[in-house]
Formats: sequence, structure tokens, C-alpha cells
Amino acid sequence: MLDSLNEFLWTVSTYLWGLPLSALLAGTGLYLTVKLRFIQVRGFGTAFRFILPTYHLSAGGGKRGQLGELSYYQALSTVLSSTIGTGNIVGVATAISVGGPGALLWMWVVALLGMATKYSECVLALTYREKSVYGHTRGGPMYYIEKGLGQRYRPLALTFSACGVMAALGAGNMVQSNSISNALAEPLSRLTPLSLFSLRGIIGVVLFFATVLVIVGGLRRIARVASYLVPFMVAGYLLAGIASLALNSHRIIPALWEIISCTPSPGAVVGGFAGGGVWLAMRMGVARGVFSNEAGLGSAPIAYAAIMTDHPVKGGLVALLEPFLDTIVVCTVTALVVITSDLWREGLNGAVLTSRAFQSQLPGVGGFVVPISLTLFAYTSILGWYYYGERCVEHLLGMASIPFYKAIFLLALLVGAVMKLEIVWNFADLANGLMALPNLLALLLLSNVVRNKTGEYFGKGGST
Repeated sequence: MLDSLNEFLWTVSTYLWGLPLSALLAGTGLYLTVKLRFIQVRGFGTAFRFILPTYHLSAGGGKRGQLGELSYYQALSTVLSSTIGTGNIVGVATAISVGGPGALLWMWVVALLGMATKYSECVLALTYREKSVYGHTRGGPMYYIEKGLGQRYRPLALTFSACGVMAALGAGNMVQSNSISNALAEPLSRLTPLSLFSLRGIIGVVLFFATVLVIVGGLRRIARVASYLVPFMVAGYLLAGIASLALNSHRIIPALWEIISCTPSPGAVVGGFAGGGVWLAMRMGVARGVFSNEAGLGSAPIAYAAIMTDHPVKGGLVALLEPFLDTIVVCTVTALVVITSDLWREGLNGAVLTSRAFQSQLPGVGGFVVPISLTLFAYTSILGWYYYGERCVEHLLGMASIPFYKAIFLLALLVGAVMKLEIVWNFADLANGLMALPNLLALLLLSNVVRNKTGEYFGKGGST
């Protein structure tokens, strides 16, 4: 029974995350890029200015008294905590091992287009957000679908929220806790006589309490932890990657040529598909790119709705930095380490490929990079996705249901640490995909609102 269900979920999610959804996500990004006159280029410099501490000393820099709870920097950190995850390590390696180095080229394209999508999501979230009777700010696709498109679209909003809860429990929780236990249990087993299952259980309990300590403090504590952890974990990973590349600098130019020329993977050549190397690179790059930066899925605007700002466009400009940092920066470093190692030609895949690449280029310390990074990336993803799920539950069932959701979330975290989760992976992939469909429809139907807000801001002297 479970095998049949797992096969069904795998078939549906594989099809959904194949050409249909990838094309829709990339196409929406292209449409918004043109309609907003390349906002990701025009507003890029201003976006960085907004997240600097000095900006908050000036007018409009996220003052207390404005609607919302988070500064621009805290909101970006919170979203990056959930976006920068296992996909930046596992997904990139998979894309290269299957599609060849050229997959990174298409990940760049998707990220650049996704910047316009993220911008639009955030502008709409801030335009249609509201303050609850409990005093907190709430927003996201479920609210801009209902308030922007009207009550006849409420079923779409409810569908988004339901899928958001499932994604939070699956991809945002059980999959992440499983990744942490996988990353830590085997190395720890060499230091202790305990079984792998026992170690996974202990890791799960530690993770349980580490998560409780943060989520009981609500969004403000999640944002505070994210604002400290995200720069630390990203900087540490990037420094390890840059050190690896510096020691192998003579391989960087050849690696860039392999990316641009879309050198096919050995598997594609063996399968007689060498002539289709560009197509395979494009398919893998687009699919992994949208999965990595989540542009269009609708999760990020739930957090961006809590920004303290005096205009939606300011928040939108900050949001467009997310795909750039996630894909153009972090994923690129991972990809270059993998490609310059040449291990992608040997049939390795996923975290094993990335880990071996670091080990081969940073003897001694390289073996610790992936386990530590996976642990931090996955833990912060749990925190961010808990909040997304909480807001979706509130929209579906009201605030009274939040304690029940919190208990289920923490229980799922423990289960995820000790179980094999192939069926959960497939279920989570499907839920993520189903989140995207109503959100993308709303983005297209409300694109004029985004354009008008953009024109209003820049027409009143908003600088680029």
C-alpha cells in the first residue's frame, strides 16, 4: 500500500516539477521582468542600501510604530534561513552530475528572472497585509489572493494554505531533521559505541529542544536567531569554498568554459544523448534553480509581509536580493568547487559529491564543511518553515489551532530524525508544487498592481 502511494506521489511530483512547473515559474519571471522594466537591474543597488544598519537611522528605515515587526535585514535573514538549505549543497551537485556544468548557467538565468518574481511577491504581500486582532501582522499569497482577486478566489487561497502546512511539516521539517541526522550520525558513530538509530534519536531530541527554544519566542525570536546565524553559516561556507578555489585557481577558467559550453555529463554521453547536452543542462538547471531559490512558490512573502516599511516597493527591492544571494552566490560557489574537482565525471551525486569535492581540495578540514553546513542550513530552514506553516494554519483554522500545529510540528521533527523519508520527500515535493500554482496565477492577475506600485514609488522620487 505504502509502496504504491510512494510510487504515485513520485510520478506526480516528478511530472509537476519537470517541464510544466519549471516553464511556468521561469515564464512568469520573464513576464514580470519585462513588465517591470528589469526591476532587478534598476533597483539592485538601492536594495543593498536598505539592509545596511545605517539606513535604519534615516527616515523610512523600519521605524517602530509602522505596521510590521521586522527590519529589512531581519526579514531578508529570516527568508534566507529557509531558502538557503540542503538544495544549495545537494541540489547543485545533482544538477551538475546529471545535466553537466551547463546546468549552472541555467540556474543563473532562473535566478535573475526569479528576482523579479520575488520582488512582485513581496510588493503584493505588503500591499494586502493586515493586522490581526492579536496584534501581529499577517500576509502572503493567501491574503493577496483573497483581497486582491476577491472572495470567489478564496478556494485558491485555502488550497495554498493547506499545501503550505503540508510543505512546512514535510520539506520544511521532517526532511530537514532527517538531513541533519544523516549528516551527523555517521561521523559520531566512529566516536561512540551507540547504534546509528540511537544516535539519530539523540540528535532528534537535541534538535527538538533547540527548535522549541526559538519558536516559543515567535517571529521576533526566529528573526533574531536568523539574523545572527545566517551571516555566520553563509560566510563560513563561502570562505571554505573560496579557499578551495584559491588552491585550485588554475582550474577555474576551464570550469567556466565548461559551464558556458554546456559540457554534457558522462551519463548523457553514455546514454547516447550527448547531442542533447544543452537541453539536459537547461532542464536540470531550471528545475534545480527554482527549487533552490523558491521564487514563485509563495513561501517567502509570508515573512516579508512583516517588514516595517512605509512603502511596499522598498520591501520588494530587498526581496529581490534573495535569489541573487541564494543562487548566484552560494550555489555558484558549490558548483565551482564540484566542477573544479572533476569528481562529477565519476558518477557521484548529491551530498556525497559535494563532500568529496571539498575533501579532495581541502585535505583535512574539507571533510567537515558539508556536515557542518548541512546541519546549520537545515536547522535554520526548520525555523523559517515553522513560521510559514503557522501563518498558513492561522489562515485555515484560526489562532486557536496554533498550539496543536506546534505540537504536531515538533513531533514530526522527532520522527523525521529517525525514519527513512522517501515518501515524505515525494509528498513534500508535491505540496511545494501545488503551493506554486495558485501563487503564480495571482502574480499574473495582479501584475498591474505591482507595476502601479512600482511606478508610484519611483514617480515620487524613490531612488534606484
